[in-house]
Amino acid sequence: MLRRFGVHLPHTGHASGPESIARVAQHAEALGFDDLWVSDHIVVPVAQGYPKPYIYDPILSLTWAAASTSSIGLATTVLVVPQYQPLQLANTLASLDALSGGRLTVGAGVGWSRKEYEALGQGFENRGRRMDEVLSLLRACWRDDPVTFEGEFYRFDAMRLLPKPAHDIPIWVGGTSDAAIRRAADLGDGYHTIGLAVEEAPAVVERMRRERPEESFTISLRTGWDALGMDPDLIRSERDAFEAAGIQHVVAVPWRTDIDSYLRAVEDLAALLEVQPR
Repeated sequence: MLRRFGVHLPHTGHASGPESIARVAQHAEALGFDDLWVSDHIVVPVAQGYPKPYIYDPILSLTWAAASTSSIGLATTVLVVPQYQPLQLANTLASLDALSGGRLTVGAGVGWSRKEYEALGQGFENRGRRMDEVLSLLRACWRDDPVTFEGEFYRFDAMRLLPKPAHDIPIWVGGTSDAAIRRAADLGDGYHTIGLAVEEAPAVVERMRRERPEESFTISLRTGWDALGMDPDLIRSERDAFEAAGIQHVVAVPWRTDIDSYLRAVEDLAALLEVQPR
């Protein structure tokens, strides 16, 4: 059943800023949304048309939002995991989860921009294999004390990484490729797809459920619902179609470029989706 809805924070573009992030986070929590989401691009090449280069760091943005709220979930759509040093990433995510009282979900993907990888000194061709390894590494770091890891790309012996997370951080593997679906089935606690068309959803969900039938394995979707820029009936019909297909969770990304209209878009969306304050 589709009963969980998240909203993307304004940490990118013209509407972004510390006040915007805090206000949208607080408004979404008061309205009853389940979680707050951020995107991840560490650097953006000049020649690359997407995304816009004005982007606050995703983890710092979530930390800012966490400090402005008390209970709403925090999540990434998606963190480009192979671009990070994995031990540092493990510590950063564990710290955010501990500081927020166990509110973090990690949406994790491999990314698509070769030039971003090159600028960061990270290998592009092997990013999928490194991603698989890092997901295991993160869980080991969050679970074991001390932690030892022996992989193809990363190795360390008897390290301590404290504090541990406040809860078992779910990892929802993101992407639309066959490799992403395989990775989600093999290594994920959920699957987070982006921009899935209504007519494509049933086949994707059916394929995922053949591998991971348990209801606790969440199938999530990020979509461009904007209550100020779309026909409300279209949003309602898409919601119903995604629910019928088996999508359990949707993240909406408003298109607004100023904070006041962003807040109105979030409020109108809550009414359309019948989100209820907790």
